[in-house]
Amino acid sequence: MPTEHTGHDAAAADAAAVTEEGYQRGLGSRQIQMIAIGGAIGTGLFLGAGKAIHQAGPSLIMMYAIAGVIIFFIMRALGELLTYRPVSGSFADYAREFLGPFWGFVTGWTYWLMWVVTGMAEVTAASVYITYWWKDIPQWISALIFLLVLFGVNLISVKVFGEVEFWFSMIKVTAIIGMILIGIGVLTIGFSAAGDTASLSHLWGDGGVFPNGVGKSLMTLQIVMFAYLAVELVGVTAGEAENPRETLPKAINTLPWRIGVFYVGALIVILGVVSWTEFQPGVSPFVAAFAKIGIPFGAAIVNFVVLTAALSSCNSGMYSTGRMLRDLAVNGQGPRAFAKLNSRQTPATGILVSVALMGIGVWINYVDPDGAFTYITAFATVAGVWTWAMILISHLRYRAAVKAGRAAEAWFKAPGAPYTSWIALIFLAGVMVLIGIDKDARISLYSAPVWFAILGIGYAWLKRKNPEAFAPKPHVAPEPALADAAS
Repeated sequence: MPTEHTGHDAAAADAAAVTEEGYQRGLGSRQIQMIAIGGAIGTGLFLGAGKAIHQAGPSLIMMYAIAGVIIFFIMRALGELLTYRPVSGSFADYAREFLGPFWGFVTGWTYWLMWVVTGMAEVTAASVYITYWWKDIPQWISALIFLLVLFGVNLISVKVFGEVEFWFSMIKVTAIIGMILIGIGVLTIGFSAAGDTASLSHLWGDGGVFPNGVGKSLMTLQIVMFAYLAVELVGVTAGEAENPRETLPKAINTLPWRIGVFYVGALIVILGVVSWTEFQPGVSPFVAAFAKIGIPFGAAIVNFVVLTAALSSCNSGMYSTGRMLRDLAVNGQGPRAFAKLNSRQTPATGILVSVALMGIGVWINYVDPDGAFTYITAFATVAGVWTWAMILISHLRYRAAVKAGRAAEAWFKAPGAPYTSWIALIFLAGVMVLIGIDKDARISLYSAPVWFAILGIGYAWLKRKNPEAFAPKPHVAPEPALADAAS
């Protein structure tokens, strides 16, 4: 029977993890929960949903709900792995253990690059949002200031990072809940002039649920999945959570209601207040809804929230890139300099290098905003799908190892597994096919082979230089049966 780590045993296990990795367990339950909530809310919802609504109409609600179920399958698979062995390397470490050193190497570096290019895009977007209030400030100056401030936040300590991310997430959550409550008021009591035309019948009455056809709706799944990027970030916090065996499962189990409220619920209300036919690509649906309702300073409020979402994503990117580079370095799969921690137990060197690359991205965006930089940021979706696929495949291999008696059994099991993991993998394969069909999105597939070729060359060189670092990683052995222990 599997045993749940509680009390002194759990404390001892966590202490051992601290000694092994060297991190400070400074992320409390309150911060983990809000980081998990904030990870599901980003610019993909605040801005990207406008294009998706224009393309899919009310059926977008269904797309978010279906994709949300898949994301929950992925996160429960990750949750089982996290309770098996909570480490900061997370999915890269699990890929290394259950799939082999090469897969852990590729996953770690791919996830790092995903956050670097995402950070490039988000900090540049934040500098654009600032021009709403101060048009005379050059974008590169505000982008540089944001990078330096967030770099300082991540450098000081994990506690400071957690607190800043807590308040970033709180702003996003408050804005969406406020929008939902106001929208419900419009729909039920006719609050504001928008109440004259607001009706839930917009969800089916303006051309039907699939006004542009099922095919057009399915094509929005790539946009929907991009909006869900960063939900897996909670896995990276495992090495620094105060009590990972309690806080991480709680954070993962709240995912369904978070998706239900912040995505499905928010879109139902918005599309009830404003017909889908009134939304345009490139315009935030929240801005359109606030304008329709006539809320004073509505555009300024949404601009502030979107600015917060961009800074939150960049902040999370700095955090995760530093940890992922250190995990690679500690395992001999990256430069040794990245393995060092500063006096505050933060991977300062890895964060610094990542921030420097984000800064180069800002410069590229300034010089050629519609050129190569636009293409490289499209890689983020493919990298995210790769990461999720590695989580699922690692989980399947882990289950096989447990069944064979080679690995310890986790107490936080993924319901419906292994079938749910297979369903999620098939779904992700379908998303990749859709990306290949879409002429605007398939550019991200062109960049992937180049990146993986670079990784293949780097892997061969590092393995020749340090073959011990690429030896198979042992599993955590299952506890002996009571009869064996007694003997």
